[in-house]
Amino acid sequence: MTAPWIALDAFGGDRAPEPEIEAAVLAAREGARVRLVGDEAVLAPALAERFGGAIPDGLSIVHAPDAIRMDDAPAQAVRRKPEASMPVAFDLVRRGEAQAVVSAGNSGAMLACGLFKFRRIKGVERPAICTRLPTQRGFLQLIDAGANVECRPIHLAQFAVLGAVYQAMETGRSRPVVGVLSNGTESSKGIELTREVHRILTDHPSPHFEYAGYVEGRFFDGSVDVVVADGFTGNIALKVAEGAGALVADVLRAMAKRRLRIGLGALLMKPAFDEIRRISHPDFYGGAPLLGVRHLAIICHGSSSARTLATAVAQAGRLVERSLAPALAGAVAAHAELFEAARGAASPDKETAS
Repeated sequence: MTAPWIALDAFGGDRAPEPEIEAAVLAAREGARVRLVGDEAVLAPALAERFGGAIPDGLSIVHAPDAIRMDDAPAQAVRRKPEASMPVAFDLVRRGEAQAVVSAGNSGAMLACGLFKFRRIKGVERPAICTRLPTQRGFLQLIDAGANVECRPIHLAQFAVLGAVYQAMETGRSRPVVGVLSNGTESSKGIELTREVHRILTDHPSPHFEYAGYVEGRFFDGSVDVVVADGFTGNIALKVAEGAGALVADVLRAMAKRRLRIGLGALLMKPAFDEIRRISHPDFYGGAPLLGVRHLAIICHGSSSARTLATAVAQAGRLVERSLAPALAGAVAAHAELFEAARGAASPDKETAS
């Protein structure tokens, strides 16, 4: 089977275009087909140098003279910079010249491109960012990780379906376990939004996932496969998890330097620590897909390395070949009754958690 073309935004990341160029080279050498999108005057000499003048057939440059910056207002930038590398990459997919987009650029602009250029899957009210976190039993998906700050019950109900379909595709589990993030596991906890979503998901069982109820922030035990939250809460949970992981690593490193016995113990445990770092690092798993739009877009962190971006290209190719977008569309259509109940639920008022 011929590998799908993946459009890689060459001018999205914090250090662009160097990591993106290296990522395109890595991905092409690993069998992917990449359309590197950006200023051809910069990209062509760099690729020619790396390949000795003969760029392989599986790698091409698509000229885009402009770029969307991290401090640009997302929706305005997409409209005012049609020749920027990110919207041009999305246009390639829309025209069928590529099958997915990968970018380490402005995540708000990625969402805007997804909405304006790919459009939503029929029935989806808001696309969401789905990101991977390690657990004791493998990994889970956190959705939404930052795309939608304020949500209604219908949005979280749809996030549950989208996240479950994606996790099933990534793990092979037929019915992933889904939980709603809250401040306690009792049904009386949470706020009006989470209580409505909990009631709806309890009353409308899904053939695509098992609903486990509320989960707290201690979800790394592997008891659930998908954690559902509004984008504000989900993004905070993600950043706290990343910060806690960095803190543990820094403390262990500092203690190992100060105390001989701890240092020797750390040396013995190094293979285990290396494996934890490997499976939890973006170099290993790639980026976060934007779920709910008609084509595939992978969002990477602005500081992503070339290895992370190349892994995201491979991730995108794999998900295209597995038909993620059609699978999501089919699941959305199959949950019409659930979504109708969620649309009829009361909109949440601002309320203090109990």
